[in-house]
Amino acid sequence: MTPRTLRVFVVGATGYIGKHVVRELVRRGYEVVCLARERSGIGTAATQAETLQVLAGAHVRFGDVTDLASLVRDGLCGEQFDAVVSCLATRTGAANDAWLVEHRANLNVLQACKEAGVRHFILLSAICVQKPLLAFQHAKLAFEKALVASGMTYSIVRPTAFFKSLSGQVEAVKRGKPFTVFGNGELTACKPISEPDLARFIVDCLEDPQKHDAILPIGGPGPAITPKQQGAMLCELCGLTPRYRHVPVRLLDTIIVLLNALGRLLPILRDKAELARIGRYYATESMLVFQEATGTYNADLTPSYGTESLRDFYARVVTEGLAGQELGAHALFSRPKGNSAARASQ
Repeated sequence: MTPRTLRVFVVGATGYIGKHVVRELVRRGYEVVCLARERSGIGTAATQAETLQVLAGAHVRFGDVTDLASLVRDGLCGEQFDAVVSCLATRTGAANDAWLVEHRANLNVLQACKEAGVRHFILLSAICVQKPLLAFQHAKLAFEKALVASGMTYSIVRPTAFFKSLSGQVEAVKRGKPFTVFGNGELTACKPISEPDLARFIVDCLEDPQKHDAILPIGGPGPAITPKQQGAMLCELCGLTPRYRHVPVRLLDTIIVLLNALGRLLPILRDKAELARIGRYYATESMLVFQEATGTYNADLTPSYGTESLRDFYARVVTEGLAGQELGAHALFSRPKGNSAARASQ
């Protein structure tokens, strides 16, 4: 008797990481069903036809994951699934959006899938929830806790920086501009992981029992790298002598204070203040395993996975360009540092 093909339900499939996860699931022979918005992608620019093309090989259904009734009716459709993968994340980082997507929408998925008999929930989270200071981090962490308490088998994947988040200065450096860093360029470090490598790790969670009922921080291959080292690497690949523009962290502090004050008069600026706080966080906090006992980040305790290095990625985009690496709402903060949570969007 031929074993039944496992069925996987994916939400957040049109996001940056979600697309890679769907491709990897299809490549490994899973039957994949995705729930996508009728208009998706950066600026909701992608049409249904474009979404079908991007998610080729999967069964794509259209609905609203923030609406529990739509999720059940248009997504699950009363069918059997073995696992669900959520790559949902806010595109903006704004507080209301974060709680709607990172928390409420994921709770909808958890409730609907649990009631439908799904056994395994794989969540794409972010390593920055170890030290939550921002709205989207608190929202992510709140859902993580709900998932752990749900009784379902869970795999919570907390990646470090994505290559995309470290690509914002490629074109500027190619034009001879200095590489921008905060402070001395050595305030933070990360072990960035490529999108295909991360997708493989996420799909491994379906197949490796040691990744069940586990919180899984994960980085890419090689040692941790600072922004200054990133700049030196990029300049070398461009055939240039490294040059840096040093931005003091206190400049971000001033911007935050100003936006907070103006936000009391103009509510539209409150989200701008949160974006500034996001920028400051990633200017001063490493994307590595955090040890609460010592209050420090530890590269040696941050697991490595995959084969593609940041140098490999830079070498490719220096010659081929940055098609597919669009940063959308987070372009403002891409130059000095990236936002790990914004890499995988609904």
